[in-house]
Amino acid sequence: MVGSSTVGLGTMSSAPLPNGKSVMEDTQTVRDVDYFDPMAVVSEPVPPVAVESVVDRGDAEGAEVNGDKAEKREIVLGRNVHTTCLAVTEPDADDESTGDKEAYMASVLARYRKTLIERTKHHLGYPYNLDFDYGALAQLQHFSINNLGDPFIESNYGVHSRQFEVGVLDWFARLWEIEKSEYWGYITNCGTEGNLHGIIVGREVLPDGILYASRESHYSVFKAARMYRMECVKVDTSVTGEIDCADFKTKLLVNKEKPAIINVNIGTTVKGAVDDLDLVIQTLEECGFSHDRFYIHCDGALFGLMMPFVKRAPKVTFKKPIGSVSVSGHKFVGCPMPCGVQITRLEHVNALSRNVEYLASRDATIMGSRNGHAPIFLWYTLNRKGYKGFQKEVQKCLRNAHYLKDRLRQAGISAMLNELSSTVVFERPRDEEFVRQWQLACQGNMAHVVVMPNVTIEKLEGFLDALIEGRSIWYKDDKVKPPCLAAEIGSGNCSCPLHK
Repeated sequence: MVGSSTVGLGTMSSAPLPNGKSVMEDTQTVRDVDYFDPMAVVSEPVPPVAVESVVDRGDAEGAEVNGDKAEKREIVLGRNVHTTCLAVTEPDADDESTGDKEAYMASVLARYRKTLIERTKHHLGYPYNLDFDYGALAQLQHFSINNLGDPFIESNYGVHSRQFEVGVLDWFARLWEIEKSEYWGYITNCGTEGNLHGIIVGREVLPDGILYASRESHYSVFKAARMYRMECVKVDTSVTGEIDCADFKTKLLVNKEKPAIINVNIGTTVKGAVDDLDLVIQTLEECGFSHDRFYIHCDGALFGLMMPFVKRAPKVTFKKPIGSVSVSGHKFVGCPMPCGVQITRLEHVNALSRNVEYLASRDATIMGSRNGHAPIFLWYTLNRKGYKGFQKEVQKCLRNAHYLKDRLRQAGISAMLNELSSTVVFERPRDEEFVRQWQLACQGNMAHVVVMPNVTIEKLEGFLDALIEGRSIWYKDDKVKPPCLAAEIGSGNCSCPLHK
């Protein structure tokens, strides 16, 4: 019947139409009726399942598609390959009473937890501290905590953790020596956001400034240059990864008429190199840049928290003419979700901020909504460990990093460790399965292990035993030789046949 025909949102009755007629009276088909029923229900809300070949899912080993033997697709960097998937399925009608769906999901999560435990045992290549216990905070997971707007201005949204956020910021302000009345900051979603914020503040303070960054800076620095359409000059580095201030000086003088925005690395991504902040400032001054014509952002993602506790390490402090410092919270601090801390001078952030009536606050961050749980996790750890606790962990990491480097060299393996770092660089293993098992970060012929508080001597011993055993297989044929890393880490650190 026409009166019960389906129109988009659901079933139509014989209710009067806008023209005064009923559907039964109207000579037009129901499809032509421009009518909205707010009480209508979609008759079939579930879209059909997309049909795809097994080959497209990357798990075609042993399967047949259309009668032909399917081949497993090779995973190549740069391709978007959907390799694994835990499908989302619609619950059956009786799931609510039988509990089958809940039992299924519980089993999936239990298996996933076992996977996490196993992968954590073999986690060495990325700078995440996995040694933490936040069981006491489980009671807060039922709340949607959102730190909208400016941490120092309370918005209309009341379920926030600004009191924890400002406490964490004050702790870092003390660490980096800036008065409470002179700084502004917030808890970011990750280290990349800290870099994005530091560089945009620099751009707002010096709108026609050129961004300078060493070639070994984190990729987020160059992402920021693209996002903000900034002119970016890459500066050469030494073999150990620090910025080459001689090349920096040459490039500054070429663009002397424009202000300089500089990214200084407090620990590079691959080699853990620490740029000489004092020499960077000296170079700027020698090139005629007054303090109001340059802005320095310090990317301290990992080592920004470690450096203050390392003897003879150059000091990162706002007593020097720097503009901002960022650090990751999920790295050395140890946090179950990505987060970070960004601190800049209050006078600088005013150039970026805008009032937002909707929030009854000020917008000066990169993201609008911010994870309100992260400040609580950071606050909890800072209170438990304190400055002395972090100092002990830094000493442990450096000691274990030196142990790993020495053992690698004793085994005839090329290896390098920067003096102020816990990142041990060594030759890339030939077996990619070995690389995946130990989750090593690789670049060219190099791989590295980042020694974090959760990386014990026992864990390093297991890795070393596996690596040495693997090399005995990879290089048993004299035709295959270990790679030469002289160009990457220096001939003195290279143990290839040519530099032994």
